Amino acid sequence: MSFFALMNIGFDAKRAYHNNTGLGFFSRVLIRLLADQYPEHTYYLFNPRPGKSFQPHLANIREVLPKAALHRLLSAAWRSRWVTGDLTRMGIDLYHGLSHEIPAGLPQTGIPSVVTIHDLFPEIYPEQYKPIDVKIYRAKLRYACRHATKIMAISEETKGHIIRTYGTPAEKIEVVYQSCAPAFTVLENAAKKEAVREKYGLPGSFFLHVGTIIERKNLLNICKALNSIRNDIPLPLVVVGNDGGLKGKVTAYLKEVQLEDRVYFLSEQLALAGRKPFVDAEDLPALYQLATAMIYPSYFEGFGMPIIEAMAGGVPVITSTTSCLPEIAGNAAWLADPDSPEEMASGFRKIYTDATFAADMRRKGLENAQRFRPEVYAADTMKLYQSIL
Repeated sequence: MSFFALMNIGFDAKRAYHNNTGLGFFSRVLIRLLADQYPEHTYYLFNPRPGKSFQPHLANIREVLPKAALHRLLSAAWRSRWVTGDLTRMGIDLYHGLSHEIPAGLPQTGIPSVVTIHDLFPEIYPEQYKPIDVKIYRAKLRYACRHATKIMAISEETKGHIIRTYGTPAEKIEVVYQSCAPAFTVLENAAKKEAVREKYGLPGSFFLHVGTIIERKNLLNICKALNSIRNDIPLPLVVVGNDGGLKGKVTAYLKEVQLEDRVYFLSEQLALAGRKPFVDAEDLPALYQLATAMIYPSYFEGFGMPIIEAMAGGVPVITSTTSCLPEIAGNAAWLADPDSPEEMASGFRKIYTDATFAADMRRKGLENAQRFRPEVYAADTMKLYQSIL
């Protein structure tokens, strides 16, 4: 196939249609960017069952659902194995497994493939998962890394994990940095931000944390940092993210130190008000931009998208010294040991009290976000596709 040939590109679209967290977000952003910036190609989204999370409404995007009765009944098997027959029948030129897996038997079809590996957490931190999930994840990851034509790693950190864990040749792996949705690069006007503040009942000023409430996102230590500055800085913390099993421990700590009124669990507050317990996607950029700083001190991440979402909107960021987070943050964030609430508190104090320093962080953040521009992301992905055809 020549470099400029038109392509039929297939995607594993399960998470695009059914996942409202990181993997689904990644899938939707990439598909939309490619379809918009490279409209000459046709993008086939192989979706095991109807879903409402993704409605792109673009002429060159086509949803493909299982047609045979058995395939509809056993849609998981269709997605993981039987879909190969549909790929061949429909003349798919390249298949992209968007999250850690490709269908069994795909290499036998002769269709080249790319698999995106976001992280190897089930391999590296198996204690964080149920044993059966570890077994399934490991099998899918190993198969995909062995049999995909190319691996798209979302950070150098992840690439290194793949090489060390599976012995995969470095030349088989391309690092392609993700991008936030283009909406996050728009600096919202004061009217929009005030409308979002009122809609969600947000405080006048606040620190922000975005992420599921789980151990590795480190919300407990954020709250300890907040406790240490309670007499110096009056700002509360707004938490955007659903409970993943840690919230009880966090709320017990807040009650113990009498800090409940300084941490605002947005999903909980919306649910108590009888509203949908999540932030509408179109409101997220303004919500970020209302924050004095966004704190994201995870223990480990595959990429750390909230860092870029915040920086693209000119918001200072506090993040970790660990995992891929310094790689993504560049020189534009306050880096803190994730085990040190004191270092996080120092970041809060510096950003809140030193206007010149905070302004410099905003400037550096906007510059750093340029590395992850949507057009760069789409171009790097298309270049990877073309390299295997």
